[in-house]
Amino acid sequence: MSNSGTLPRIVSFLPAGTEIVHALGAGDALVGRSHECDFPASVQKLPVVSRPTIDLDGSSAAGIDEAVAERLGTGDSLYAIDEVLLEKLRPDVILTQNLCRVCAPSGDELTRAVRKFNVQPDILFLTPRSLVEIDENIVAVGQAIGREKEAADLVSANRKRIEAVAAAVRGAAPRKITFLEWTDPLFCAGHWVPEMIALAGGRDELGRIGGDSVRIEWTEVVRESPEVVIVSPCGYRLEESVKLARQLPELSGAAIYAVDANAYFARPGPRVAEAVVLLAHLFHPDRVRWPHVFEPWAKIS
Repeated sequence: MSNSGTLPRIVSFLPAGTEIVHALGAGDALVGRSHECDFPASVQKLPVVSRPTIDLDGSSAAGIDEAVAERLGTGDSLYAIDEVLLEKLRPDVILTQNLCRVCAPSGDELTRAVRKFNVQPDILFLTPRSLVEIDENIVAVGQAIGREKEAADLVSANRKRIEAVAAAVRGAAPRKITFLEWTDPLFCAGHWVPEMIALAGGRDELGRIGGDSVRIEWTEVVRESPEVVIVSPCGYRLEESVKLARQLPELSGAAIYAVDANAYFARPGPRVAEAVVLLAHLFHPDRVRWPHVFEPWAKIS
């Protein structure tokens, strides 16, 4: 598909996919979204094609973990797809993922939903575990929607920005970091996040580069004696992250920061380079400045 041709009709079940489409200048091609797709704000007017099957509003972190584990343990999905609406939207391209059953409908669920469509859409699975694979996802979306050049330009710009951060912190002693992707129970950093931490001049011994985030104990955090703790609960905005960060036990000698997890760490899309800048500024503020007036973090202690 060429850039001069008509853009395909796109449905995104994935917030990161929605952000990629917009970053490639194809936001007008989106015809449907998941209930979690909220950036940029203009996408919120789009029809919603998937919703959660359990109501977690107002639940505690522990309550959410328990409810999700129970649902997944029975083999049931966390999401319901509006198959009638999806068919009416006539998508040419569908963006989804197979990395995490908690993040979006799985490939199996989506395949079942479209199997009776008269015209089968192209289903693109965005399932990155590293920064390189995030770049590959951006390129793949560009190829699927006729925005190859824009995708290449975005990947190049992000890489240059990350390289500049890495150069700025080179020679500085790495800060000892603990990054928490959930707080009750505690989950360590996984997939692309430990890589981001390292590039930003940090070292997280509990993180799992390219691997799934797993449960850890507070005694492990204490044993690591981190200088900085980043509280980034998956799916949470800054205000919610702050509430959970304030519930953590005291940790002597550590600066604790709550961050906007949704915007910068839980979504493997165009904003990963800015997330590296954010971390580097928190770890080494004398070497890396934050380029915006707004601050998507809050210092708790």
